[in-house]
Amino acid sequence: MSVRVPRPLLILPLAILAGCASSGAPRSGKATPEVNALYDRMNQASKGYEASIDQARRGDTPAAAQTRKQALDQLKDASARCALTPGCDQQRFAAVFDRLLRLKDGSFIEGEDADEAEQGSEAGEQAGDVAGSVAVGTLPQAQRAVTMLKGQQFSDLMVMNGPVKAALEMWLTQLRPNLMDAYVNYQMMRYKMWPAYKKADLPEALLFGIMAKESGGKVHAVSRSGASGPLQFMYATGLRFGLSNTDGFDQRFDPTMAAQANAEYIDEQLRAFNNNLELTLAAYNGGEGRMRRIAATSPGASFYDPQIYGQMSAETRDYVPMVLAAAWLFLHPDSYHLTWPKIDGEPGQIVLKRPASISELTVCLGSAQGMPEGWFRTLRNLNPRLDPQISQPVGARLEVPKQLEKAYAATCTDGPWPILASDLHNAVKIVAPPPPAATSAALANGPSAPSSKPSSTASRNYTVRRGDTLVSIARKSSCADVEDIARMNRLKGHQLRVGQAIRVPVCR
Repeated sequence: MSVRVPRPLLILPLAILAGCASSGAPRSGKATPEVNALYDRMNQASKGYEASIDQARRGDTPAAAQTRKQALDQLKDASARCALTPGCDQQRFAAVFDRLLRLKDGSFIEGEDADEAEQGSEAGEQAGDVAGSVAVGTLPQAQRAVTMLKGQQFSDLMVMNGPVKAALEMWLTQLRPNLMDAYVNYQMMRYKMWPAYKKADLPEALLFGIMAKESGGKVHAVSRSGASGPLQFMYATGLRFGLSNTDGFDQRFDPTMAAQANAEYIDEQLRAFNNNLELTLAAYNGGEGRMRRIAATSPGASFYDPQIYGQMSAETRDYVPMVLAAAWLFLHPDSYHLTWPKIDGEPGQIVLKRPASISELTVCLGSAQGMPEGWFRTLRNLNPRLDPQISQPVGARLEVPKQLEKAYAATCTDGPWPILASDLHNAVKIVAPPPPAATSAALANGPSAPSSKPSSTASRNYTVRRGDTLVSIARKSSCADVEDIARMNRLKGHQLRVGQAIRVPVCR
């Protein structure tokens, strides 16, 4: 299912940096004549692009459109040949493309895709303006930053970028199953996540791109470094944007709250990085402090500028184009021979007629409504606070896709399938590892199950290892939660360091 995102008027720069439009990037003495010829074509295309803007200023819109198309075609061709020519530096092309998009003192020129009059009005378009141009400064900060992601001109420039093209291939080949799973997961959670981005005037495609790369839409995902949730917040960063731990639940796992926090973070970093989307994404992955230090060494430079790009970690150099590529595939699947599945993510709700866990519901629902992989992931994502193995009582309300309401009534309230699901689930309980040995005091009190609450004094020592977080340590304990461990060790901000000795509560 292709999701249509309205595209506003296209942003074009007023001028090309002198280093790009006039003399171009400095040539290496070792460059071959073939390579230098490609650099010359790059510079000529830049000049043509600048000429198209001058034509638009004079009101000659048809000529401007033709000149712009010729310039872009020349850039695309030279970039493609560069990739096949030994010694040609593709990063020079990437830097030029980025500069063409990022100059702030630009103007709006109505393009082939400016088909939404309402969007044009929102962007500040004045009626009767032949060239359709207004100052970028009249736009909201977030809209200025993302206008390019929505326009066809951005596609022309982005797909010429070598790292992004490589990322597109990766999503369409080795990671294609991951991409499709991420799309299904997102569509089921869209009503929870999209409103925050829409309110912030951020593009839905960007939200999908980040989620696809970070977690694939698995809300309980936890990385080796402790980043958690569908958008993978570190604990301290999550706290800064309102994601805390309440009643034993880590709010980073809540898709609605995570999307809200992510939108606020992206908006904040766009302001910090002068509306540079790539640097903002790099900060999200590699840390804003590090990225600000790197960006400060070369003010105004693009993400692909060698002075910036060379200081990035390999992970961040991979992360940014992967997010952009996933976002672009979300918008333009047909251009890449990609077909999204048709997903009905309309929200619904069921009220349990008999006790059941998420695992039991998954079994009795089977492949209802044409879901061959079953409903476990969707049910977990929509009910992140529930343990999938814990039976919920009669009358409990669970969020489900609306299409499952009838399926639940038909197969999970009576008949053989809920009986089968219960039988299998009880078998899991039987073979599960036994709880810690009961104390003599507990044995003296009879056969009742020992309390799961930690003692205020009983604890064991634990040495923090690389990759540990309070969440992961708590999960290894049979009874302690994150807040218990934090209080016992007086941890501020839940910060840990490798080699640190802490105490972990034990059950009594």
